[in-house]
Amino acid sequence: MIVDINTIKYNTDNPRIIKDFKFQKLVKSIKEFPEMLEKRPIIVDEDMIVLGGNMRLKACHEVGLNKVHIDIAKNWTKEQKKEFIIKDNVGFGEWDWDILANSFDTTELTDWGLDTINHDWGDLDYIDEDVNKPDLNSHNTIVVTIPDELIDERDKIEYEIKTLLSDNFSGCEIK
Repeated sequence: MIVDINTIKYNTDNPRIIKDFKFQKLVKSIKEFPEMLEKRPIIVDEDMIVLGGNMRLKACHEVGLNKVHIDIAKNWTKEQKKEFIIKDNVGFGEWDWDILANSFDTTELTDWGLDTINHDWGDLDYIDEDVNKPDLNSHNTIVVTIPDELIDERDKIEYEIKTLLSDNFSGCEIK
């Protein structure tokens, strides 16, 4: 169903927020591919209060859209609405970083809103010119310590390190 954007009310009790940088990515995404909103409508209750899509609604306003696609959750209890608000924002899955690296362009992934570590490693040799560079033919060991707050990002961190090594330092590997 398509409705006037001004008939939809933000959910002031939604615990999900979006930071400026990510919000601008969302705005850009909607500007470039507004057709996506038809397949991922804003979810509202019978009172037109957002249950899913508060940030998309805000971005649609920012883009200047007058009409948006919605789906109305009818006859839901207060508890079901609260549960949906949380479950709609929980990411249960994980990314397969190998497929992403081999099948997608990193710049596009970043533009589409995926958090990637996309550094220019070209200046890595110049971080400290006084340090002797290791002999790549010897068996040097590097230990990477991942803080507890980043442990869920372990696969992503490992992928980025592997990418750095394979792209810039032939003969290096992670075991």
